[in-house]
Amino acid sequence: MWAGLAALTVLGTAGFAAVGWTSPGGGDTHADGRSEPTERAEAGPGSSRPEPGAKTTPSRPATSPSSSPSGSPSSSPSTGESAAGSSGRSSKPVIPATGPGTFTTASGGSDTVGKGTVLRYRVDVEDGLDLSAADVAEQVEDILADRRGWTADGHTAFRRVSSGATDFAVRVATPGTVDKICGQYGLDTGGEVNCNVSQNVMVNLKRWLLATPVYAKDVTAYRGLIINHEVGHFLRHDHVGCPGEGQPAPAMMQQIKGMHGCVPNVWPYDEKGRYITGPAVS
Repeated sequence: MWAGLAALTVLGTAGFAAVGWTSPGGGDTHADGRSEPTERAEAGPGSSRPEPGAKTTPSRPATSPSSSPSGSPSSSPSTGESAAGSSGRSSKPVIPATGPGTFTTASGGSDTVGKGTVLRYRVDVEDGLDLSAADVAEQVEDILADRRGWTADGHTAFRRVSSGATDFAVRVATPGTVDKICGQYGLDTGGEVNCNVSQNVMVNLKRWLLATPVYAKDVTAYRGLIINHEVGHFLRHDHVGCPGEGQPAPAMMQQIKGMHGCVPNVWPYDEKGRYITGPAVS
């Protein structure tokens, strides 16, 4: 079982500010980030959303990726975040350039979190990865259940399933497989970033294991940003910019492109249930 989500430490001018993870509180469920696309597809279900950093390519036929999932994520230290050897020094995870394009779905399911329309989702991990699908699923569950997440809007709920109809799937895959699936919808993820296309929240293994320089010391926190940002696109939220110097970066900001004066933050809502947003970007 995942031992819990670590607190994100944010480097400031005189020290660090904490951005912690919390579980749903009694009755008040608030919960809920990604990379850099140059394209602004519609952010709703069924739309194509590139992760910050993803470029759009000339439109091509939108062929849906395989509906049958398969894969497996990892936990510490098998997640590859920083596998420490006998010397106590961490080694960089090996990230395959591409994989078979088949997936394993995490078994079991979760309770419903949030109020309102229940969105059923599954968690898939590409086959051949040194990740446990069960561990990845547990992390995704915790992110979507956090009271600062998307359920804080008061009308969104999530439930993880392993069979039957689903509204979307969170799929961790090699850079090559992410490029292929996102490319089917005209998005160029360049082997580096994530995307949301149709009902697929595609998570690039490189970002899942290495995060970005800003979050390099707290990869777990960055995973929250990936899920919140891409699921946010699925929920029809568009990209926004930094609201102001020293303000928390919105989860829907393309933080991989730079913080622009904002401080790291992976949640769409704050502790008081206020939506964290900024100016619209084209």
